[in-house]
Amino acid sequence: MATTSITIRMDENLKKQAEILFEDMGLNMTTAFTMFTKAVDRQNKIPFEITADPFYSEENQRHLKKAITDLEAGKGQGHELIEVDDE
Repeated sequence: MATTSITIRMDENLKKQAEILFEDMGLNMTTAFTMFTKAVDRQNKIPFEITADPFYSEENQRHLKKAITDLEAGKGQGHELIEVDDE
């Protein structure tokens, strides 16, 4: 079977952490990525769930924008977890 090379760019620290983890599993980066790619091919999907951070959801962004507008209009409310400076 013919092989080919690929180049992947990623954060240096992430690469180092992955290499350590793969080594603990008896794998190297090439084997781990080959396993991932075979799973994608076999399952015809990413083999794990990918979800967005709910902080960036449209609903939360609308809520945050309204809260900012309210604060700028002087309608903000203090919260027990936030110290309010009453100058």
